[in-house]
Amino acid sequence: MANKQKEYQGYKPPFTLSARAVGLVADIAAQMERFAIRMEQDDALRLRKVNRIKTIHSSLAIEGNHLLESEVADIIDGKTVVAPVREIQEVKNAIRVYDEFEKLDPFSMDDLLRAHGLMMSALTDDAGHFRKGGVGVYSENGLVHMAPPAERVYGLMSDLFGWLKNADDHLLVRSCVFHYEFEFIHPFIDGNGRMGRLWQSLILSRWHPAFAHLPVENMVYSNQQAYYDAIAQSTKQGECGPFIDFMLEEIHKSVLQHKGEPLDAPVNDTVSDTANGTVKTTPTQEGIIDLVRKNPLSTYDELAAQLGVGRATIARNIAILKDRGVLERIGEDKNGYWKLKK
Repeated sequence: MANKQKEYQGYKPPFTLSARAVGLVADIAAQMERFAIRMEQDDALRLRKVNRIKTIHSSLAIEGNHLLESEVADIIDGKTVVAPVREIQEVKNAIRVYDEFEKLDPFSMDDLLRAHGLMMSALTDDAGHFRKGGVGVYSENGLVHMAPPAERVYGLMSDLFGWLKNADDHLLVRSCVFHYEFEFIHPFIDGNGRMGRLWQSLILSRWHPAFAHLPVENMVYSNQQAYYDAIAQSTKQGECGPFIDFMLEEIHKSVLQHKGEPLDAPVNDTVSDTANGTVKTTPTQEGIIDLVRKNPLSTYDELAAQLGVGRATIARNIAILKDRGVLERIGEDKNGYWKLKK
């Protein structure tokens, strides 16, 4: 124990734990067993697939990938999707990485590089290697964060992995700190966002295996601005307490949301009528039909707000209605309108 403590004291990222964070750690730990039990119910295999689709879609959508959840599902199922080549490649790469999820060691820097090689294959020339040049994070207003010089990356990442492996802090806390420090270092030319979220999920899964199927990335996707604000606030304060609070809040909400969530409909949100072999529309789909009948100019965001669901849910159900020939989009997204066909 003394040797471990000595090694741990060699490097410690700056962070403070709020009373709220301490309480969240305790409550998440208490709730996880109920989620684990949920994952053993009859529809668990389908639930895992739904969550995997959400995870891949959400993490890539944060980075600007425009494919819908339904299209991600089609790629997973080996179906042909008409979309920009790069966006399809991003999904295929993410599928490969998440297929390796249980084989990756979250405490291994070599495995991080290997995962980046898979995630960014055919997307960047230095996939699987730390950056050799400077990199900054920019917003519409200009430079937000200038990452440390390239020559410091290897040392900083080695220190971070040493702390991750040897520190005595709860893994819930370590996963959040690692995520923030990873984004601060920005060790790669490209793919830092998706890799940071992946690695936090991987760390969490080593604390509790159920986290391999909990779409934390989807929660971040639903709260992107708050995610970036927490990073910015932590950088401003010089320690990642605000980011820890944010991520623990999101993990807590995700656990509560999914611990007893039933799957009343198949993955594609259709409901089968076994009496006559037909397929009925779900309440969400009926709501979409009713709203576009009243206002053919309705946007995805307007439909989501009026129905009280996420934009991704609207997009998925519209794709289903289009596939069934119920709904058709006339014109471009900005200037077009919806047409009910039957």
